[in-house]
Amino acid sequence: MTTTYALLLRGINVGGHRKVPMADLRSVLEGLGYRDVKTYLQSGNAVFTAPADHPDDVVRQAVEAAIEKHFGFTVDCLVRDHDYLAAVERDCPFPAAELEGKQLHAFYLSGSVDEKRFAGIDEEAFRPEAFALGDRVLYLYAPDGLGRSKLGEALSRPALFKGVTVTARNWNTVRKLVELTEVAQSDES
Repeated sequence: MTTTYALLLRGINVGGHRKVPMADLRSVLEGLGYRDVKTYLQSGNAVFTAPADHPDDVVRQAVEAAIEKHFGFTVDCLVRDHDYLAAVERDCPFPAAELEGKQLHAFYLSGSVDEKRFAGIDEEAFRPEAFALGDRVLYLYAPDGLGRSKLGEALSRPALFKGVTVTARNWNTVRKLVELTEVAQSDES
């Protein structure tokens, strides 16, 4: 019995720093014994299967250690299974089907956060932009894209996510990871 996971790496291949070639990442994951390894884009997304008795936190720790050993630097990672990814897509409070992928983002979080962290953000001042919290995810609606988002900028303050690893993906990537993990999941059945 296996579980299909998506691996989300934080802060790699940006501006020529912390380079992690996807072919090397696939080799690292295969070296850990994971199967059906695929990568998506250069921003640090991979999909693979692992034994079902390996919880996501155990997988994350193994991957982080292997990446550090192979590349010589640490990379924060999040590991999420297909069911979780599908729930993030399904539970989106914004009309995802009506939006372009660049207008909607999921900020995946390593743990739960409560709304109190965001009490200092005056949501009305950023309209029509908006955000909402879900299960270890923050959804951001940014109609002009993340690069121009004033709310996205306000949400990127490190103090808001102290003690929590955060990595963002646009909605196109959110959907693609659901699709890739679903395919791998059904291949295992």
